[in-house]
Amino acid sequence: MNKLNAFVLMLGLGVSAAAQAAGYGVVDMERVVESSQYLKQQNASLEQSVKPQTAQLEQLNKELEALRQKAQEKGANTDQLGQQFQAKAAQFQSIQQSVQSKVQSTIQNTNKTFEARIKTAAEQLRNENGLDLVINRNSALAFDPKFDLTDKMIQKVNAIK
Repeated sequence: MNKLNAFVLMLGLGVSAAAQAAGYGVVDMERVVESSQYLKQQNASLEQSVKPQTAQLEQLNKELEALRQKAQEKGANTDQLGQQFQAKAAQFQSIQQSVQSKVQSTIQNTNKTFEARIKTAAEQLRNENGLDLVINRNSALAFDPKFDLTDKMIQKVNAIK
């Protein structure tokens, strides 16, 4: 019985020592995304780049509504208004598709670049702190807050140019 207890004790110590040797860090990715200067800059740039088309879409929408109201009036030339409406609607749709395409493309490129920044920063943190892995806080059921590297990750991600 004593040999079994000694074996279990030694096994427990071995597992404990192995667990301590395996270092890990935890990062709150939601906070990293919210604090990213890169993402804020990219969003602002995207908004500015589609602003003229957005204004044009708003104007076309007003014109379409005005044509719709004219068509409802008595004595209106519905054939001519219908043609104008069709032309403006086609223009609206074309601009809208162009904006959507630009937004999707920009978001994909931004996400790809941001993902590379995250991986670079995580690898730097892992190496600097002698860790075996860095995990997303949402992937951990529980962890010791002393292993939280979120603030360091935010600094590193924002420092990458």
